[in-house]
Amino acid sequence: MSVLKGRAWVFGDDVDTDLIYHNKYLAETDPNKMPQYAFEYYPGMENFANEVKPGDFVVAGKNFGCGSSREHAVYCLEYAGVPCVLAETFSRIYYRNAINNGYPVLFVKGLSQAIKDNKINNGDLIEVDIEKGLIKDITNGLELSGDGVGNLEKEIMDAGGLFQYLKAKAAEEK
Repeated sequence: MSVLKGRAWVFGDDVDTDLIYHNKYLAETDPNKMPQYAFEYYPGMENFANEVKPGDFVVAGKNFGCGSSREHAVYCLEYAGVPCVLAETFSRIYYRNAINNGYPVLFVKGLSQAIKDNKINNGDLIEVDIEKGLIKDITNGLELSGDGVGNLEKEIMDAGGLFQYLKAKAAEEK
């Protein structure tokens, strides 16, 4: 993966999966239709689905994706063209759903405080190197480092998700 650039959509701590993708839309099974509901119930971000552009990033504080387990909360961002989610920490279930579906997430130290201190804001142009874990806010010069994607997670993402990864590994063993 190369260095990616896009606008930041900034969220706080404890972003619940119901705020990412509300449970009233769980009957939708087509991931191409899921982005239209992203963050519809997050106060101040009700227009996210209409305004997000492919290449934009979701930037959040601690405990992103807490609450109920639902792959919809991963798919609605992935299919909206958000290349990865940046957060200080993720709930374990969101993290596993993302990796298992081949969707990158990046743990970024200090991100929660940077958001609280308004050092990164909605609309800032940011540059992200997922493999090295480097984030630069081009708008204001803020630089943060996160944990680069681990080898196993990278292999799973490169394969397109856990199922494809396991199929490839099984084929190698034959």
